[in-house]
Amino acid sequence: MQDKIPRNFALLALCAALAAPALAAIVPPGVQLHPTQTLIRNNGSEPETLDPALAETVGANNITRDLFEGLTANDGDGKIVPGVAESWKQTNATTWVFKLRQNAKWSNGDPVTAQDCVYGIRRFLDPKTASKYATTYGVFLLNGKEVAMGKKPPADVGVKALDKFTVEIKTAFPVTFLPQLLSNNNLGPLHQASVEKFGKDWTKPGNMVGNGAFMLKDWVVNRSVVIEKNPHYWDKDHVQLTRVTYLGVEDGNADVKLFESGQNEMVYQLPPGTYEDAKKKFPKDVRNAPMLGLRYYTLQTQSPAMKDVRVRKALSMVIDRDILATKITADGQAPAYGLIVKGMEGADMTDYDWAKWPMDKKVAEAKKLLADAGVKPGTKYTFTYNTSEYHKKMAIFAQSEWKKKLGVDIELEAMEFKVLVKKRHDGTFEIARDGFIADYNDATNFLALVRCDSDQNLNFNCNRKAEELITQAEQNDDAGKRKGLLTQATKMIMEDYPLIPLVQYSLPRLVKSYVGGYSLQNAQDRFRSKDLYIIKH
Repeated sequence: MQDKIPRNFALLALCAALAAPALAAIVPPGVQLHPTQTLIRNNGSEPETLDPALAETVGANNITRDLFEGLTANDGDGKIVPGVAESWKQTNATTWVFKLRQNAKWSNGDPVTAQDCVYGIRRFLDPKTASKYATTYGVFLLNGKEVAMGKKPPADVGVKALDKFTVEIKTAFPVTFLPQLLSNNNLGPLHQASVEKFGKDWTKPGNMVGNGAFMLKDWVVNRSVVIEKNPHYWDKDHVQLTRVTYLGVEDGNADVKLFESGQNEMVYQLPPGTYEDAKKKFPKDVRNAPMLGLRYYTLQTQSPAMKDVRVRKALSMVIDRDILATKITADGQAPAYGLIVKGMEGADMTDYDWAKWPMDKKVAEAKKLLADAGVKPGTKYTFTYNTSEYHKKMAIFAQSEWKKKLGVDIELEAMEFKVLVKKRHDGTFEIARDGFIADYNDATNFLALVRCDSDQNLNFNCNRKAEELITQAEQNDDAGKRKGLLTQATKMIMEDYPLIPLVQYSLPRLVKSYVGGYSLQNAQDRFRSKDLYIIKH
């Protein structure tokens, strides 16, 4: 670890320190607003929690992003902008100082202070909180991983209040993307008094105190979450929407029907195979763009069925990603054969060597692998996915591929999304539907899915030699060498076949043409309601 700041660190710090204020919902000149600024958007599933420290799924984070604001945030285009911190600077390779807005308040009128930020981070990493992201993010903070693993007390994590409105954060090694990392509300401030007063009920309507652009008004489980504009939010004058209703509809066809009937203005995701028809039927409302995300299947490498790497490799080899992308999902997603997706920084894409083989050669090799592993035709495996027409169609395709090409039988097991999430964490599956959208643009984010001690590693594989390379990369401030080490580590881990990459995300959806502020540049699909508005129609 070096004491001086490398040139690329200094540039990033300077740019961040000079960052312009993050104003919401910039309405273009000439655009007339509708007198009623309300939005109904489908969220794809019931949120597992509204506690930002515990939020893990896309659906939960969509809502907490409206209710809370971290030190930094993502604007409508997905770019990092000031959040509750109005500026920041890097004082050495592993020390950052954040200046809070002195007009930032909680929804009850209390000021947001540096101590709130300290409390939020300590609570997030405390093993008693049991966050599934604690080690994933904690690894970047000084003593953060040790705190998350219960080896050190929360007070030892590298964050402290220098004064009422100044936060100092120390990292375990040089982390050039720390401002991106801190846009995740897992690492944001919390109102300690309300959390401690209400305990596990602090996230209920009437109890929750947040610092985001909106407040929690109502939450009916398995139906909807309603939020309303926060009158104490520091940038309230630029927030146009007064109320947002998040629906929890998992069925894509039902989602579209609600859109057609006017009961939903933002479809979460078009059902598979409907994209081309939707472009004809709703030409003004279709939205689609590539994302920093990967659809994949997780293999429980410690289960008896998936313990042999030859079995895992065979299952991966025979899925025809081209057909999956063009005929099954048919919505603009690109085939994927590696962990690192196009557009991701910090490591090169490392597709499997066999990716370009003709299918008959892949099948022949896969059959040989299964035979060598002692797997006989008719062997049964269980595939677990959540009840969604989209994932069901993908699952049936994979089931057919494995049966037709390898002679193995796949039993499909469907369940609610929140049940699937728990099942994956418990490891009580053989093959499971999965997906990941980047929390920040660096290869370490996707590597969290396969690292040895990561909460996000649901495949239970561990490659210690690759882990050593990642550690070397973390300590290296030469961007080129760091990238080379992370690329090498990624390739090494993926040769263990802990998961089956399928396609790189795009998220085709319907958004009413009168919903303003929706950008196709937002590669992480982070749309804050404060950046949206309703155009007169």
